[in-house]
Amino acid sequence: MTKDESKVRYECTRCGACCRWAGDVCIEDDEVSAIASFLGMSEIDYINEYCRLRANRKGLSIIDAPDGACIMLVDGACRINSVKPRQCRDFPNKWNFPGWRDLCKAREVICEDE
Repeated sequence: MTKDESKVRYECTRCGACCRWAGDVCIEDDEVSAIASFLGMSEIDYINEYCRLRANRKGLSIIDAPDGACIMLVDGACRINSVKPRQCRDFPNKWNFPGWRDLCKAREVICEDE
């Protein structure tokens, strides 16, 4: 069976490569609520401690750690994995960056016809 690109999906192995890529980790209003609650913080405290204005100034983004990785990447794992933003959940199947295959250890899965 030859690989049909439309049938290839990737499963996250939690390698953290995407968490170290520079750029905005965009979060939406409903995600702010979920993340703040998960961390046991008020929304305002979460925003003040862990968020910044996006580069395009059209919403919030999670701040970077001093090394440039996402601040939520702790000891190689996402501390908010169960409530991580949609942008993070969608990587690499709905969006990705040039060269991601060289960095990311996501597992390739072939989806069979139904």
